[in-house]
Amino acid sequence: MVNNNLAAPCGIYCGACRAFLLKKKDQLEKRGYKQGCDGCRIRFKKCAFIRRDCPALLKKEIDFCYECDKFPCQKLQKIDSQYQDRYSVNIINNLKRVQEIGAEKWLHEQQKLYTCPECGGEICVHDAECFDCGNRINPNIKN
Repeated sequence: MVNNNLAAPCGIYCGACRAFLLKKKDQLEKRGYKQGCDGCRIRFKKCAFIRRDCPALLKKEIDFCYECDKFPCQKLQKIDSQYQDRYSVNIINNLKRVQEIGAEKWLHEQQKLYTCPECGGEICVHDAECFDCGNRINPNIKN
């Protein structure tokens, strides 16, 4: 079963986030971090990336950024550019895919994408590493 709370409004897959995996796998202290995360939707945090400055998300008028008439806004374009440069992830395309196939199917795709081919563990998008076996891999870069 897929956790729908792992589909962030901005198109990031929370299941591959460092803060989420550190907490899930009880590795915060071991890896030198103090705080983890349960996912953007569970926390309904005022995300520094998007939600803090987005009235539609704050008022819960939309579930995903693609539902906004300003999609893609400048804030979303900025974080998309950062994620493309740093992690080879296009979150605007992620949102278009969510719109096309629905959140549940997209979450299944993301879960499969971030599953380590070596051990079946979970890959962190931020560290390009499997949190279970240490395999260094970025599934977003096709060889």
